[in-house]
Formats: sequence, structure tokens, C-alpha cells
Amino acid sequence: MPAYFHQRRRLRALLTDAWVRPNSLVEKCAVGGFRTLRDRFNSKLADATVYHFTPSLGRFELLAKIQSGIEFWKKIQARNAWFQKEVLQQLDKSRLLETRDRSGPPNVFAYSYAARRIFEAARRAGCKTVLGQIDPGPYEEKLVASLHYSQPELGADWHAVPSSYWRDWKEELALADRIIVNSPWSRDALIESGAPAGKIFLLPLAFDPRLQQGLPKKSFPRTFTEDRPLNLLFLGSLILRKGIAEVLEAADLLINAPIVLWLVGVPGIRIPAAAASHPRIRLVGAVTRAQVHDHYRAADVFILPTHSDGFAITQLEAQAWALPIIASKQCGEVVEHEQNGLIIPEVTGAAIRDAIIWMLSNPSRLSEMSRKSVERSIQFRPDLVLRGLDTCLQ
Repeated sequence: MPAYFHQRRRLRALLTDAWVRPNSLVEKCAVGGFRTLRDRFNSKLADATVYHFTPSLGRFELLAKIQSGIEFWKKIQARNAWFQKEVLQQLDKSRLLETRDRSGPPNVFAYSYAARRIFEAARRAGCKTVLGQIDPGPYEEKLVASLHYSQPELGADWHAVPSSYWRDWKEELALADRIIVNSPWSRDALIESGAPAGKIFLLPLAFDPRLQQGLPKKSFPRTFTEDRPLNLLFLGSLILRKGIAEVLEAADLLINAPIVLWLVGVPGIRIPAAAASHPRIRLVGAVTRAQVHDHYRAADVFILPTHSDGFAITQLEAQAWALPIIASKQCGEVVEHEQNGLIIPEVTGAAIRDAIIWMLSNPSRLSEMSRKSVERSIQFRPDLVLRGLDTCLQ
């Protein structure tokens, strides 16, 4: 998003928590949990005005690690407060909110849950405020709570959201002139939670498939066998919200089918012993970004049976890797049923099993689905999707 505006000479500044230029000291010294900082750079913004708080972030995270007893949501809220404090200080120091030309004060975009104080300052300066809503809000929280309480045996890593978190969020909604959501699912969930429908603007996530040019076409066998099984990739956090419980159930239902289910990501549940030793399941755990690409490359089908997602950008990545997708309705609208994948009618083990059986029974259709995945991925290119921002900001 900032790159889109910068290329059009409309970006006054990007303020971000971390920004690590290639070959910098931070880039070379990033180890352990800080390795992900190496990805915090975009060459399209190499000559843009970027204010970042990387050293301060490092201090914050180290202190939070030392204070191991701090409650989960208190840490989240403390991080959000830290970021807003840093932004406000930089806004004041750099006088970024001042009117500098005939176009008037700048528009201020900030993401949900860390925007309230920024929007207060922006409003005082006469700026238009745009909230990027990252998820379906309280509606999703209630849904996840029900999943947690209905499956206590999985020991899900879940913590109830404090009321103060939602109170601050409602103030963000009131301060925002526009609220950007990435899917009809999020839009409807927000309206259900009381968000003002007139402020909501739908803009899907963007992904540039050209980053993965030159990939070989996917090839599928005439039939799947034990020697050449259907490789299904589940990539992301292994949590109840993402449908991991139902995926494990589907694997049990397909114990005699020629499939391999690759689970790539950090477990957020207690993986049952039966699943850990399941002949159809490969538990991979956390991987590097380069290894993520390897798993996309090796897969036949991507599976995303999520109960709720603001969008799930993994769908766009999977499409760019020419993968047919099995997805639920509760995420961004990427899959077109029986075109570039299958949409399951409900998130259950039986529904996931049925979709997988369909693909096992129709290997000749997978090549066409693969081709259409690549074709559809073009529709989510940043230069096409982000044009919607111009309408949003009018």
C-alpha cells in the first residue's frame, strides 16, 4: 500500500515499527526470534521517507521476554500503546500532519487496534482518517471462544480478549472516516458487531504473482496412488480458528486414501498423539520463508478450511504457485467453486473429506484448476487492487 502511493508521488511518509535495510548491521545481527526482521524492507520504498522504531522495538521485545509472567493480552495492548507513542512523537517532531500544499492536510492510514491515539492527533490536525481493519472483530472473538470451549481436549492456546481492547477499538471506529475491510465476511461480521456500515469500504488484499514468475506448470497423475499420493498443504498457524481440528478429523476419515497432508506452521493446539503418528499426516512445524516456497512448490492442493479470516493472503500465494484451493466461505473471495478450487459448504471433517475425495476422483480437472488459479491471481495484482484506494480516499 505505501509502495503504491510512493510510486505515484503521494506518500508523505511511512511510519513502521521495524525497517531493516539490506546489508545493515541489524540485518546481519538478526538472530533467533529477530530473524523475521530481515524481511522488513521493500525495495520499492528504498528512496521513500520511512520513519521506523527498530531499536525501540528490540528493547520492548527483550523486556517483554524477560517479563515472562505478563498476561498475553496485556502484552498485546502494551505493544499497541508503545507503537502509538512512538508514532505520535515522530509526527510531532517531523510535523507530518501539517498542510503543505493546496491539496490540504494528508490522509492518515493506520491499522486496527493501534490507531486510536494516532487518529485523535490526525483529527485535531484536520486530516482524513482511514482504518485498516485486520480481522472480523468481536464477531470472530465470539466464534473462536465457542470453538475453544467445545474442544477443551485440544488444549488450544487461546486467551479471552479484555473489554478494554474492544472499548479502544470502538473509539477507533468512531474516529475513522473510512474503514477498509478485505472481505465481505469481515464486512458483515463488523456490521453485526455494530460498526457503521456507511464507513466500510471493501478492498481485497493484493499480491504480485510476478514475484514467482518462471515456475513450471503443475503436473498431476492420471490417478493418485500410494506411490504418487495427493499432496495437500495446510500452511499457517495450526489453530482452531483455521480449522485444524476439522483437518485432523478429515485425515482420520481418509485413512485408506492415497493422500499426504502436510501441516506447516506453529501448533496452537495440543496435537493428539494419534495425529502425530498418523500415516497420512506430516507435521512440519515452523519454517523459514524460503522453506515456505518449497512447500508450495511440492504441493498439489492448498487447503484453507478456516472458520474466520479477514482475508487469508495464503490463498493468493497458493494461487501464484498454481495450486487448486479447498477453502471455506469465511475468508476473502478468492476461490471460484469448481473453477480454481472448491468451496466447502461448512467447516466439518466430513465436508473437507468430501472435497478431497472429489479431487482424488477428478485428477483430470486439477490441471485446469491449476491454470485458472494462475489466471485468477492476476486479478489481485497490487496495481489493479489498490486503485480502489483512490475511490476510498475521495
